[in-house]
Order: sequence, then structure tokens, then C-alpha cells
Amino acid sequence: MRKKTGKSICVFSGKGGVGKTVFTLNLAGIYQSIGKKVLIMDLDLSSGGISLATNKPYDKNIYNLVDDYNNNRFRNFQDYVTKYNDSIDILASPKDPRQASKIDSKYIEIAIDKAEYLYDVVLIDTNHNLNEINLVILDEVSSILFVMTNDPLDLKNMKSLLSIFRDLKKENYKIVLNNARDPMKKYFTLFDMKNIMKANIDYVVSEEFYVKNMDSYIMNGSIITLQPKAANVFNKDYTVLMKIATDMLGKES
Repeated sequence: MRKKTGKSICVFSGKGGVGKTVFTLNLAGIYQSIGKKVLIMDLDLSSGGISLATNKPYDKNIYNLVDDYNNNRFRNFQDYVTKYNDSIDILASPKDPRQASKIDSKYIEIAIDKAEYLYDVVLIDTNHNLNEINLVILDEVSSILFVMTNDPLDLKNMKSLLSIFRDLKKENYKIVLNNARDPMKKYFTLFDMKNIMKANIDYVVSEEFYVKNMDSYIMNGSIITLQPKAANVFNKDYTVLMKIATDMLGKES
């Protein structure tokens, strides 16, 4: 049996609208650039956007995997994924929210475990709710990336979220400040944000990574970090993303 070598990383936040999906896709592009085989699991089960953002139609999704596993029809994990390219696969969320409500959290744990045997990196996009499924994800993954913006409501939500993690004595997370999501929001200094949250901000994606024509990338199903000139055009933030990617892999990177 193949040894489990994959790292699972959950991209999470204290509120919606912080750019988790785009961040997840860009991180996948970075991992491809360093030769890693990547699975993006879209576990924002109510309104998943990974398949929409990548323009990848699919026949099967996480619901089909769970349903087949529950009914002894499961054979091969790859039967449920959609290829984005030779290095990146996608396990999509259900199109029908009625299917999402039928997914038992215990099978999410099984899916993550199986993926870690098949991929170098498993990136998990979620919504921001602390529901049963997300709690299972947060407990199961190798590490967590909390994405936040310079916004008062976001800062308060992140402070509450970090308080919960401290109570649970969970320390396998890093915090990413995504200034590219809305470069006009500059309510707090970095020093102020750290003091309010009582936590360090580990990485900062600058406002220079803001892409005015982001809609065209979404419509074309493109990942910015896979574009030929991305490393030069966004040199500073490409370096930050590379740092995040290698840090998440630890010594094995």
C-alpha cells in the first residue's frame, strides 16, 4: 500500500468575501510550479465556486463519492475528480444544495484521508461557518490558512475565531492578510490588527496583487499564478505565495 505523503491544507476565514476561492486557486498554481500534484476539494457545499471559477464542467462530485462509499459502490477515488490540467485535479461540490445537506461529516474525513495518499497537496476551500462538516475539516487537515482582510467586521470575526482555537489548544494555523481583495480598505495598521486579535499575521498579500480584470480570468477559467508572466508582474506577492506554499509543506518541500 502506498505511504501517505500528502499534506492537507484548509483555507478558512471568519467571514465570507475575503477572497478564499481565488487564494486557493492561486496557491494551487504555485504548487504546480514546484512540481506538486494537487487536489482542490471544494467543500463550500452550499455555494462552491471552484468549478465555476475554473470553467470545468463535471459529472461527479463529493456527494457522489460519499453516496457510493456509504452504499458500497466506491471503487476508485479518481472516478470522482475532474482534471483542471496535468497537475491539478478538482473534487467539486454538489450542484444541488439538497445533496449537500445529505453529506455526513464522517465521510469528509474519509475523503481527505484517501486524498492524502494520492496527492502531494490537498487544498480545501470552505465557507466560513463553524458547522459540523467544517469542524471535521479543521480537525482533520495537516494545517489551516486563515484568510482575512483589513475590515472591522472581518477583524472582529477573526478575533473570535482565534479565541475558539486557543480554547481548543489548536496551533496548526497561519494567518494571511489579503490586502488584494479590496485595496481601498485600510482601516487598521498591521500593528493595530495584531494587537486587536492578540495574534501574529504571518503573511501579507499586498494590494499590488489586486487584478482589475479579475472577472476575465474567472470567465476564462484561468489561474493567475499559472500565467507565463505572473512571477515577474507580481514578483513581490508571487514570492509571498511561494513562501506560504513551502512553509505549509514543512521539511518535505
